[in-house]
Amino acid sequence: MAKTRPRQGEIQRKTKETDIKLTILLDGTGNNTIETGVPFMDHMLTLFAVHGFFNLTIKAFGDTEVDDHHTVEDLGICLGQAIKTALGEFHAIRRYGFSSVPMDETLVRVTLDFSNRPFLHYGVNLPDQKVGDFDTALTREFLRALVLHAGLTLHVEMMHGDNTHHILEAIFKALAKALDQATTIEPRAKGPLSSKGSL
Repeated sequence: MAKTRPRQGEIQRKTKETDIKLTILLDGTGNNTIETGVPFMDHMLTLFAVHGFFNLTIKAFGDTEVDDHHTVEDLGICLGQAIKTALGEFHAIRRYGFSSVPMDETLVRVTLDFSNRPFLHYGVNLPDQKVGDFDTALTREFLRALVLHAGLTLHVEMMHGDNTHHILEAIFKALAKALDQATTIEPRAKGPLSSKGSL
């Protein structure tokens, strides 16, 4: 019996603004080592790894003396590329994922499809522009970069919530759980899950 290739993606991206090395193993246990230079993103990506059971290693340097925008956006690019590399031709994955996550007073719903047609619907109204030093608008930029480079259709909806930290935490947890579901191997599938035969 042939040994199955580990579903892993490794990306190194270096620009004049950022230097990022990222590795993800989809069939992991949640082990992670994350140093992005943006403490709030360290927290969110740790949650993402743990709740998705992804082994995730990130070492990032960016021009955070300007602001966090370039680093956060490029993290989305690298994560999207790494996931797409790990999935290859989307062979035999369940493709669709859904998760509704409560965080105290907050409820967030994430629905996604590895369609190879990038699209982001972001139905989130955040009460605050900042959580600590983090610009909360960058969450949308991270997700936009992720979907473009992963080939992902992603709908993120805040059902209700008052605390901005809780809302963002629920987004990352729900994203992780939906991605875990969508990337799970479907043993009945013979190839990409599509009536066209490819995505």
